[in-house]
Amino acid sequence: MPSASALDLVDGTTRAAALLHPMRLRILDALREPGSATAVAKQLGLTRQKVNYHLRELEKAGFLEEVEQRRAGNCIERIVRAKASHYLIHPELLGSLGTDPDAVQDRFSSTYLIALAAAAIRDVAELRERAANAKKKVATLSLEAEIRFASAEERAAFANDLANAVAKLVAKYHDGEAAGGRNYRLIAGAYPAVRRKEEKP
Repeated sequence: MPSASALDLVDGTTRAAALLHPMRLRILDALREPGSATAVAKQLGLTRQKVNYHLRELEKAGFLEEVEQRRAGNCIERIVRAKASHYLIHPELLGSLGTDPDAVQDRFSSTYLIALAAAAIRDVAELRERAANAKKKVATLSLEAEIRFASAEERAAFANDLANAVAKLVAKYHDGEAAGGRNYRLIAGAYPAVRRKEEKP
């Protein structure tokens, strides 16, 4: 049995509205593993009728898939599961209200960082769709690191060194005339690490 996909990028207002219901979010979380309406109702302390209603809406919006059907007494019980393990609302659903990186003047602001991240999500989502239609994969590169700065001056010095290093690498590897070459977009950002309650500083 194929596993659920890792990410569902929700790119329609109807699907987003169907998803952003507190009860449905709980049901999707419960259905990371296959289950029936009866099992979900028992787990969440709800009536089967209420769960069935939300299951129909989630299935209509394309968030659920049927795994199998089982006989339970005189009835046939449908076993379903969430199609994805994580969900992300497409930034373009906000239309002109969404953040545009070119419209942000302060390149050191958190607004600009959010705008860049939203643009990256938009672009990668479009590439994923194109690749899926062509039965191919998207070639990407992701880096993540955490660094503790001793002072604001050290942080600024790091940013300057990073910018210089990236500029040198771009100058070394960029070939604007390469036949068959492909442009890649590189973004870099840093923000204070968010500590969860269970994490130690």
